[in-house]
Amino acid sequence: MMRFSPAAIALSLSFAMISSAGIGSRADDDIDPQSIALLQSGQEAMKTGKVEEAIDWYETALAVDPRNRAAYIAMAEAVRKQGLNGKAIRFYKEALEIDPNDQLALGGQAEAMIAKGAIEPARKNIARLKMLCRSDCGIVDKLALAATKASEKPQLQASALEIKPTVGEAPKSQPN
Repeated sequence: MMRFSPAAIALSLSFAMISSAGIGSRADDDIDPQSIALLQSGQEAMKTGKVEEAIDWYETALAVDPRNRAAYIAMAEAVRKQGLNGKAIRFYKEALEIDPNDQLALGGQAEAMIAKGAIEPARKNIARLKMLCRSDCGIVDKLALAATKASEKPQLQASALEIKPTVGEAPKSQPN
């Protein structure tokens, strides 16, 4: 028994150190209050139609606390207003990395994907939303309908285009 005492003491001390290190750290849901205040300033700017200013506030909020999921979602919505659906998809992805079950992020990303023409990935988000939705699921039905309509649009393919060269073309001779 004496042979194992030093090892047992060392092991118990290491467990104590590891568990006490976790006590001082913040929980994932505990967002820096300064980041929340910056997010709110951005939301106020969005209400007045100042999209660029709002984006600046959101970027600052994310710099203060990169775990601020609401700031990623707000940023995605702001860049969508600018027509930047690809960027919006990326910001929604950042929010979903923090919480994969965030219904707002899933729905927003699906909308941006549909607008960008990425119908199949949007359908995956819609299917996930259907699994997560427990009450008002009207948005899921609207997204599914939008995805269906977008997939029914005729897709223009390069082979469908008739290309007529105009530069450097020799004039056709007229028969005499």
